[in-house]
Amino acid sequence: MNIPDDCLYTSSHEWVRKEEDEIVVGITDFAQDQLSDVTFVDLPSSGDEVQATEDVAVVESVKAASDVYAPVSGTITEVNENLQSQPELINSDPFGTGWLFRMAPSQPEELEELLGPESYRSTVPEGV
Repeated sequence: MNIPDDCLYTSSHEWVRKEEDEIVVGITDFAQDQLSDVTFVDLPSSGDEVQATEDVAVVESVKAASDVYAPVSGTITEVNENLQSQPELINSDPFGTGWLFRMAPSQPEELEELLGPESYRSTVPEGV
């Protein structure tokens, strides 16, 4: 199970990577593995104002549809348009080309409430 040390995590299996004044958000390796083959992604729109823990996207797979939650409050600044034609990027590269959206946090202190890599590892079942 890939859990990069340069990310923060939510208990609902989103990852967050800080890049200057913005964050990049995706779903974790564990989440994409549990979903299996991703077939469709419904992304938010650039400019959307979102609140922490609000559902902002949906990832659909051959097994299920799963909501994706905003890790912090802020404004969506960009979405990964490549996922419209290649949703499988989430499976093949969840921490790289499979990112979902970028956002500008309006309350950066909320990032301090996210899980570090070690804390997140303890939430993922062993042997998965």
